Amino acid sequence: MPELFGTDGLRGKAGQFPLDGPSVFVLGQALAELFLEKNLVPMLVTGRDTRESGKWLEEVLLGGFISSGGQAVSAGVIPTPGISFLVRTNGFSSGVVISASHNPYQDNGIKIFSAKGTKIPEDWEEQLEKKILKARGKNLTVKPATVAFEASLKLKYLDHLRHLFSAVGIRKLKLVLDCANGASSDLAPALFRSLGFEVLAINFQPDGKNINKKCGSLYPETLREVVKMENADLGIAYDGDADRVIWVDEQGRLLNGDHTLYVQAQSLKEKNRLNKNTVVATIMSNMGLELALAERGIKMLRTKVGDKYVLEEMLRQELNLGGEQSGHTIFLDQAITGDGLLTSLKMIEAMQEKRQKISELVEGFKEFPQVLLNVRVREKIPFSELPGYDTLVQEVKAELANEGRLEVRYSGTEPLARIMIEGRDQEKIDNLARSLAELINKHLGA
Repeated sequence: MPELFGTDGLRGKAGQFPLDGPSVFVLGQALAELFLEKNLVPMLVTGRDTRESGKWLEEVLLGGFISSGGQAVSAGVIPTPGISFLVRTNGFSSGVVISASHNPYQDNGIKIFSAKGTKIPEDWEEQLEKKILKARGKNLTVKPATVAFEASLKLKYLDHLRHLFSAVGIRKLKLVLDCANGASSDLAPALFRSLGFEVLAINFQPDGKNINKKCGSLYPETLREVVKMENADLGIAYDGDADRVIWVDEQGRLLNGDHTLYVQAQSLKEKNRLNKNTVVATIMSNMGLELALAERGIKMLRTKVGDKYVLEEMLRQELNLGGEQSGHTIFLDQAITGDGLLTSLKMIEAMQEKRQKISELVEGFKEFPQVLLNVRVREKIPFSELPGYDTLVQEVKAELANEGRLEVRYSGTEPLARIMIEGRDQEKIDNLARSLAELINKHLGA
């Protein structure tokens, strides 16, 4: 298993290992060399979100890539799924996105896509890691490259999205878009205005430091207030790189990726287009979703957390709909990765086709009470090595019996232990989650 690459690429503090200049330069070199070894033309397209560190990281990466015989072009600030689309459709050998998704601006990351538009395989990541680790601490000369920016690439992605939208019985919906001061800040408002919707954009003026700052999919409170104040039909909240999206209905109620899967699974099934009447979710999806889908003749499979695991299962089972509670949704008939803008179009289509409000579309889905707690940790060791952990877990499971679920895992992108408990009694699961959090914090707290 790769050490540096998590579930969503390389992630860390910008300027610190492994996102310091020498390491990123070596990664660029190693990437070009990897393509040449595999008899692929080393032609790369890059994109980034709005973090202040994005441009210099891009220039350093491309400096290394070009120095080892590669060619590259930049799409500039663009959502992560835009790069996945451009790689698949424009003859690039790979795509790289400089982004830390929902993380604060001090963080950044490097996501690498194959020519198919999917994340590169783990054995490729391991090969790249070896060269980064081998070069660590050495006095290397870093030569950033002047980035060739191609504005038409972003427009190709925008046109692609427009052509995917089916304006069935279109109503002039009023939308509020929270762009998280991130990669969707100019594209999302432009897309929906061009399709005839009334659009009010908030958090669409990035300054390099305000990405995800009290806004976007992690902080939807302002969006809820604006939706209610403006009597809008739908609130849409993206994360920093716009590969995930959550919703606020016309009443101000927050809806997540589970609601997306509930609506879209039914829509596809009614059109006889839901492969095997099955969807893929993760261990974090609510029990209520599984029950609601089952009542409608739809099976739900679960994977580990991470959109790449959802995609792997979809490909393995030949399924065409999957996603995460956090807001990643994959429509495999149209895209190979989660795309917040595409998902928004699909939800609006469902509202138009049914001539219903989004609150009406999700009425049949009753969520079980759920608590999510994060504990910042200094290291990630097996939980079973913590004194008293296994005993406490057994006690929690006994309390939940057959009417709840427990999941404890480490984040694949941050130094966090994540605790999720579901059950019928909110007070009970809150207390159980706190007891686990206290034990983990006692032994591993940062």
